[in-house]
Amino acid sequence: MAASSGTNTAGRPVRLPRSARRKQLLAAAQEVFVAQGYHAAAMDDIADRAGVSKPVLYQHFPGKLELYLALLDTHGDALVGKVRAAMAATSDNKERVAGSMRAYFEFVDHESEAFRLVFESDLRNEPAVRERVDRVERLCIEAIAETIMGDTGAARDQAELLAAGLVGISVTAAQFWLAGGRRVDKDQAMEMLAALAWRGIASFPMQGEPHGEPADGIG
Repeated sequence: MAASSGTNTAGRPVRLPRSARRKQLLAAAQEVFVAQGYHAAAMDDIADRAGVSKPVLYQHFPGKLELYLALLDTHGDALVGKVRAAMAATSDNKERVAGSMRAYFEFVDHESEAFRLVFESDLRNEPAVRERVDRVERLCIEAIAETIMGDTGAARDQAELLAAGLVGISVTAAQFWLAGGRRVDKDQAMEMLAALAWRGIASFPMQGEPHGEPADGIG
């Protein structure tokens, strides 16, 4: 079914504000890309799904790749925002670790199509797509690394390596959970992964505490 473009009482299309039209076109494009894959999808299909003419579609996006990149930017920014919010939501580092896991699992659970577009793209060898995916990963790592640096006094290189490990666990586990049909309860899955990650990250003491503290040294 084509996405509604809006009609007035006379049945004629309503001219949507540019931002609303862009959102509508992106939603239609996502449906087509998920259903058909990027290579099989055509601009005709996307225009039909959105209920607009091709000239209207081209007014907003000059080509299929630009549409795809815009989707990656939209969903990537949403995920980065979730991770940053998890870091800012509390000063309890155990909760921060759990929050970072939750950000990925919630994204996968509620935005599974978006997750697949960002992390399972069949265009990963396309430089512009690779750059977008790398950017999302880098910004998530930076958000976590800044917290680790502030709390432990670790050097940036060390903090980024630890943050990359946490992000890697989150992405891989969430991807596996989704592909496996969500067989493990989501809350239980998040708790398990958070506990696993916490046992490692907690061995790095807070600033001013000696190394070799118990496992809750960073909490």
